[in-house]
Amino acid sequence: MKQLFDNVSYKCSKLVTNAYSTSFSLATKMLSKSIREHIYNIYGFVRFADEIVDTFHEYDKEGLLDMFERDYYISKYQGISLNPILNSFIQTVNKFDIPDDLVKAFLKSMRADLSKAEYKTQEEYNEYIYGSADVVGLMCLKVFVKGNTERYEELKSPAMRLGSAFQKVNFLRDLKDDVELLNRSYFPNVDLKELDKKSKEQIIIEIEEDFDFAFKNGILQLPVEAKFGVYMAYRYYRKLLKKLKATPSSKIMDTRIRISNPMKINLLARSYVKYKLNLI
Repeated sequence: MKQLFDNVSYKCSKLVTNAYSTSFSLATKMLSKSIREHIYNIYGFVRFADEIVDTFHEYDKEGLLDMFERDYYISKYQGISLNPILNSFIQTVNKFDIPDDLVKAFLKSMRADLSKAEYKTQEEYNEYIYGSADVVGLMCLKVFVKGNTERYEELKSPAMRLGSAFQKVNFLRDLKDDVELLNRSYFPNVDLKELDKKSKEQIIIEIEEDFDFAFKNGILQLPVEAKFGVYMAYRYYRKLLKKLKATPSSKIMDTRIRISNPMKINLLARSYVKYKLNLI
């Protein structure tokens, strides 16, 4: 029975989420059950593509990404895939009418990571972030508003800004690995090997502006099924940014800033209190 296979596929996407990101899986658990599995399905798809370009160094990464993309489109046409991650993702794509241009933009940015080492202009940088992060926020938004086109258009810009903020925080957090292991430099006109205080402050100001816009114009307006889960992710990343802000620019390359599990639980408890008191 197809439904049984779809259930197994969804559980695989959930397993991938829980295995690769404790913070994202914690935030996803705070979403309503009616939408939770679809966010797992989206995460499984984007995580697999990201793993291909970031970690499978001993394999033909370009060939693997080509195969992954080809299999996605074949599976979407057929309505089924024997790859459970793709199978679960296409169920979500079809149910919420996720536009193909979002998937294409995401895969384009993933493909850029195979060969592009430096982003020299703001336009290149913006295009990469749009494909690697903004569109993921838009995919999730399609699920949050359950296909309501009017609500999607209203919340589209804040969703993109939130995706951008998350990605830029990741860039700062992962600076050491990106520069030393992957030979990538995302921030334009910044020497990341010698990150100075002024450059770091400008990056953080930009991220804080994205967060503020997303919170005021997007998170507060989200449907009840999605609001607390997204707010939890927002609180986690703002806490991460706060720690990065307090870390001297000369030390960013020497360590990977993390939020401890006890701190995550503390954030969850405090966020839940605010949510229940209608403070968000």
